[in-house]
Amino acid sequence: MALKDILVHIDADADSKANKKRQDFAIALASRHDAHLTALILALEPTIPPMIMGEVPGSLLESQREQAVETAQASAKAFTEAADRDGVRSEVRIVTCTEAAAGPTLAVHGRSADLIVLGQEEPDDMLAIRELLIEAALFESGRSVLVVPYIGVQEPAFHHVMIAWDGRREASRATAEAMPLLEKADDVSVIIVGSDAPSAHGGEPGADLALHLARHDLQVNIKRIDDTGIDIGNALLSHAADMDAGLLVMGGYGHSRLRQFVFGGTTSEILSSMTVPVLMAH
Repeated sequence: MALKDILVHIDADADSKANKKRQDFAIALASRHDAHLTALILALEPTIPPMIMGEVPGSLLESQREQAVETAQASAKAFTEAADRDGVRSEVRIVTCTEAAAGPTLAVHGRSADLIVLGQEEPDDMLAIRELLIEAALFESGRSVLVVPYIGVQEPAFHHVMIAWDGRREASRATAEAMPLLEKADDVSVIIVGSDAPSAHGGEPGADLALHLARHDLQVNIKRIDDTGIDIGNALLSHAADMDAGLLVMGGYGHSRLRQFVFGGTTSEILSSMTVPVLMAH
């Protein structure tokens, strides 16, 4: 499947450096794939603690809502101008919602896209729900999620793509979802940490995946990393840096706790320490 319809979450605060880097990344990615790019901007309702809700004047709440929409509109204008400069077909959707509804709102909009582009949580992040947006997109949208490091990425060319392979369903689905990006890569590395990845033919772990990708005319190599006791997330990121990989593809793992998804260990490690874009699917 070609990558033709991309959704990117854009912050209402257009002045954020990480936001602009993510915006530029998404525009360049859409341009490279001749895809339509939709920006979703959430104009969040003011958050008022319940114990003082009755003491806050309605006029103040309305003023804050209007300010949130105006800020979102300024961000939308900046996005549209940037997309137009690069000749990328685009649209902007501004949605007013509460913080609690932000994740489900993003998931609904993402269900009709090929790919959802989000930003990594930043130190002192102005958006307190960024990780919740990633969770909602990953576990509720049914689509793959490409998370961009807050430090930014020079270009989304992804000449060398690294697949973290453990033989599980999530990793298989992430690989399939990443196929439009893999097909434009010069090299694809299948990375296995330890020796626990099952093989359909009982042979070398990862060999069946490499054969499958080779049938798509991809240049593939397999690399096994010894399990030295360090966490898998840091092992993968360290290897990605050593290989100068431009993209990490992996399954997104988590479990449900009272209907709220919680990231698994490796997923959390990657999201907190990532230095390259990561495509995940669940």
